[in-house]
Amino acid sequence: MVDSRAISLSSQQMSLLTDAEIDQRLVELVDWQRSDDSIAREWKLADFAAAIAFVNRVAELAEGANHHPDILVHGWNKVRLTLSTHSEGGLTDADFALAGEIDGLS
Repeated sequence: MVDSRAISLSSQQMSLLTDAEIDQRLVELVDWQRSDDSIAREWKLADFAAAIAFVNRVAELAEGANHHPDILVHGWNKVRLTLSTHSEGGLTDADFALAGEIDGLS
């Protein structure tokens, strides 16, 4: 079941953010880092099962938002998420909105 707080890209502005706007939004997020035209964050969970459960919760949010992060499960308990609006070629409000929703999961 998708969290009722999930965003929809249709309600998000899809224009690229400026460097200043990106820097401002990063201050509002927990542990997200900019990497070129994307933002990324890594989590260390209790074990493999917790990592997969977290990924499944992220997947539900992403489906509800119709905005999908790149997901890497590595080691036995680590998850790295990377967000970018590929159709726009960089970062948009949608990336930061979804990052904020994902932060609410942890």
